[in-house]
Amino acid sequence: MRPTTKDLAKEAGVSLATVDRVLNGRAGVRQKTVEAVNDAIERLGFQRNQVAATLARQKGYRFAFALPRSGDEFLEEIIDRIREFDTAGRAEMIEAKVIRLDDRDPHKAAHVLSRLSLDDIDGIAIMAPETPQIRDALLRMRERGIRTLPFVANQHSYGTGDFVGIDNRAAGATAGRLLARFLGPVHGSIIVLTETTQSRDSLERRLGFDAVIHRNYPDLRTLPTLETHGDPGRAQHVLRNALQAHADVVGLYFMGAEARIPIEVARALNATTGRVTIAHERTPSTEQALRKAEIDAVIHQDPGHLVRSAVRILRAQCENRATLASQERIRTEILIAENL
Repeated sequence: MRPTTKDLAKEAGVSLATVDRVLNGRAGVRQKTVEAVNDAIERLGFQRNQVAATLARQKGYRFAFALPRSGDEFLEEIIDRIREFDTAGRAEMIEAKVIRLDDRDPHKAAHVLSRLSLDDIDGIAIMAPETPQIRDALLRMRERGIRTLPFVANQHSYGTGDFVGIDNRAAGATAGRLLARFLGPVHGSIIVLTETTQSRDSLERRLGFDAVIHRNYPDLRTLPTLETHGDPGRAQHVLRNALQAHADVVGLYFMGAEARIPIEVARALNATTGRVTIAHERTPSTEQALRKAEIDAVIHQDPGHLVRSAVRILRAQCENRATLASQERIRTEILIAENL
């Protein structure tokens, strides 16, 4: 029989009520007592029955995903997976909803977050630009008892070590290695496009990409990052200008999470013909481009895994317990036409 809370109370020399307060991270318990209960947990190998704990709580968990208002296919993939989880999670008394933030106005985004309380949600996974306003809003949320979790891009982990998403520097380095190996022994320039360089994931990917190219492939030159701001007209303008200004372009790197616009613009300009092209995230547009040999590889992270991992981590934070690190590690996947 596995140890119960009664066994734990007896081993620690405290009451059942004290054990309950420690397990749920409530105030009013001396640090010495908390340490005694935690030591007893280690000695007995105590594992909490989470289903029973949720039932005893007499209410389920309500989690939110704060996502940018501007986005395209990859963002829609994430939203679809959140809706799927919300339907399936009701059996475990877990709700998941989407909150859209104005990612171009940090004051408005912070105002939306400032209105949330523990009466609304227990925890929130946030994918928004890291601005002073957003940082302050998240700090106030944590002070109100709401658990926060950086999700996919842009936010620091604020010392908790928890983050849901791939290692973006490693993803950029992977893109650089693939592009260079596909090119072989050639001289030339590489065009890099993204929505904005204000995004932390783009910055980290660029650092990883440059590190590989500069260290290992001196015959390749990476051009300054071109920003599209999600605007097809601007994307066509900057890409056309770059191709006209640099006759030696041998590769293209679509660095942002949303590749539909760069792919469509590159198709209209016939920019990928005879050049190696790498993009991020599996979406209808990148799938089609892979099948038509318009791009050569896609660096991907599974949206379903992202959502499930975020919920597991937020729940573990609410229950004052650790998660299984190997289960929450988001893999960096490499997709080519042959393994779609």
